[in-house]
Amino acid sequence: MKSFNISLKSITDVKDFVNIVNKYDFDIDLTSGRYVVDAKSIMGIFSLDLSKPIRVDVHADECESFCDEIKNFII
Repeated sequence: MKSFNISLKSITDVKDFVNIVNKYDFDIDLTSGRYVVDAKSIMGIFSLDLSKPIRVDVHADECESFCDEIKNFII
């Protein structure tokens, strides 16, 4: 498992992030405060506080290509 923080500043960022996440078949969770949502759920992401950094937990050993695709969101 790999964890890091991201920032999603706009609706377009959320849409682009979800489109990238849905390409991969491993589980990815987003955590903000005490809330954990599936990163593939656009409605779940909008239920989080997007003004704060969001922790990403990737449940896969080989996730370099995913991390490379979302490097613009990583803080």
